[in-house]
Amino acid sequence: MPFTGPIEDRIAIRELLDAYADAVTLCDAEAWGATWDEDAEWSLPDYPEIGTTRGRSAIVAMWVEAMKGFPGIMFEAWPGSIEVEGDTARVRSWTSEVYDQNGLTLRDRGHYEDLCVKREGKWLFKSRSFRNIHRQSAPKG
Repeated sequence: MPFTGPIEDRIAIRELLDAYADAVTLCDAEAWGATWDEDAEWSLPDYPEIGTTRGRSAIVAMWVEAMKGFPGIMFEAWPGSIEVEGDTARVRSWTSEVYDQNGLTLRDRGHYEDLCVKREGKWLFKSRSFRNIHRQSAPKG
């Protein structure tokens, strides 16, 4: 079953995912960074030039720099699976992004495979691995 464990934890993890998406759309590095565990890991296997980044500070620094290339981004995410066991959870989520870049409007779709941890009553991303599914471009306008 794709949704298991206490409903309160599943709702809190959904809110973590929503907070992440909101922070991306707002380009709010502080709010975005607050979704990550201190010793988290972010993997981007479809971007070998980036690879895997470890530690919240390094992840946020990399994201701030990367976001300079995504002006006006609209980022959405929703869960496909949340499986809670104690203070850990496995999460699969789907994403849709729209942004303008180099005179084109790009639409990306992808998915994350996540490990979340509960620290002092708060759910955080311990590891995230993102894969692209589809990219579409159209002239801006």
